[in-house]
Amino acid sequence: MGQITLKKVSKSFGDVEVIPPLDLTIEDGEFAVFVGPSGCGKSTLLRLIAGLEDTSGGTISIDGNDATEIPPAKRGLAMVFQSYALYPHMSVRKNIAFPMRMAKIDQAEQDRRIEAAAKALNLTDYLDRKPGQLSGGQRQRVAIGRAIVREPSAFLFDEPLSNLDAALRVGMRLEIMEMHKRLDTTMIYVTHDQVEAMTMADKIVVLRAGYIEQVGSPLELYHTPRNVFVAGFIGSPQMNLIEGPEAQKHNAHTIGVRPEHIDVTEGSGMWKGTVGVAEHLGSDTFFHVHNTGLRDMITVRAPGEVSFRHGDEIYLTPKADVIHRFDEKGLRIA
Repeated sequence: MGQITLKKVSKSFGDVEVIPPLDLTIEDGEFAVFVGPSGCGKSTLLRLIAGLEDTSGGTISIDGNDATEIPPAKRGLAMVFQSYALYPHMSVRKNIAFPMRMAKIDQAEQDRRIEAAAKALNLTDYLDRKPGQLSGGQRQRVAIGRAIVREPSAFLFDEPLSNLDAALRVGMRLEIMEMHKRLDTTMIYVTHDQVEAMTMADKIVVLRAGYIEQVGSPLELYHTPRNVFVAGFIGSPQMNLIEGPEAQKHNAHTIGVRPEHIDVTEGSGMWKGTVGVAEHLGSDTFFHVHNTGLRDMITVRAPGEVSFRHGDEIYLTPKADVIHRFDEKGLRIA
């Protein structure tokens, strides 16, 4: 079991309140991702759950039991940090075994757990190597293996992939997702990368300045963002947010149109603009269009073979059924 419930949990450092009172429930077996800009409180919230920070108010329950005052080691949680924090003088086997040795688990059980974790993480051939002989991705797998052998009720990941290069990030992301399916254990994952959030999560928790802006599945947040902040944060490239007369035509203070929901033509359309920078990604091309009279720049997503040049005049037409509308407070208009 691994249900985690926060009720009116808050955190202050002196007179500065970084986490205002909030409520949140992570269901047993769920993969929840905390996402938001730097300084939004996502790592602090994770550390409160882990017990590495004391709460200033509220209660944290794990499987229905109040864990607010329970020390980190007794909460039944395992945390994987951004830094690998491996012992360089120990072999992979000994690094993975370390938390079990501290818990005085017998050797036969240690060996069973080590072999199972190594097999799950493709580390069997590296158990006798030192961390210095491993790649970055392999070191991160060792850190995850050290968490797995504790057989926790939930895993807590604090930006575990941010030190890896792009290719390794993708590979490790897939491995963590596969591990979640195999273990069927609750996982909470902190990242500032909304692409990681969209691809990994069952539930996304969007944070800003300590407040929860929206909680929902990736597709819920993509299709029905609760406010302008979530609309602009979820999606890559981000949604085009437009104010002024064009928004007023739709009885809104702000309208939002995703780059993939704008048709691009040469002859005619709703908005005329000038092509600026084009980002060619092979299957897709992102055009940054200027001089539309709507905002400084409109980003559109087009098929990769579309080949407008810098300075070309083009026409943009948003798809009417996927225009998002927001009021003067930035809240979604149904």
